[in-house]
Amino acid sequence: MIPNIITLARVALIPVFMGCMGAGWRVAALVIFSVASATDFVDGFLARRMGQVTNFGKVIDPLADKLLVLTALIYFIREDSVAVWVAVVVLARELMVSALRIVAASEGRVLAADLSGKVKTVTQIFCVIAILTVWHRVEMFPSVAICDFASWVMAAVTVWSGADYLVRHRKILKRSI
Repeated sequence: MIPNIITLARVALIPVFMGCMGAGWRVAALVIFSVASATDFVDGFLARRMGQVTNFGKVIDPLADKLLVLTALIYFIREDSVAVWVAVVVLARELMVSALRIVAASEGRVLAADLSGKVKTVTQIFCVIAILTVWHRVEMFPSVAICDFASWVMAAVTVWSGADYLVRHRKILKRSI
């Protein structure tokens, strides 16, 4: 399945991205993150176009996105470009949705990404790209303002998406409590 191979390539790019971030190769990190993010759109398009939407893809695709974004956030925290609370909000939402998916799977259901999750992912990707773009100038006021604005937008959309997911799948929650 070509779409799943592309998704796995995105996962394989995460250590490369980490290496670039750790080495301080900021332009390379931006390019790797952008390429990895682009594969998210390509694999989804191809899966639908080729009729190769699989349960594996429904699970691994959002997981790859979470790993990529959270990896960037961890490095941003290290560089004081993003506040810890932003990463906690993102991580909390992802763990909550993952837990809900596990409960649904125990009932024989697969919860694929929905519109709010896709909006959240696109927003997070664009916010990370914005921060990576100005990362080397974080000490300058406009760069700090961009990092702060991107952080707030990312957190707000993440909270909205998590709340939307909980509300739409509340029946699963009610049955499992």
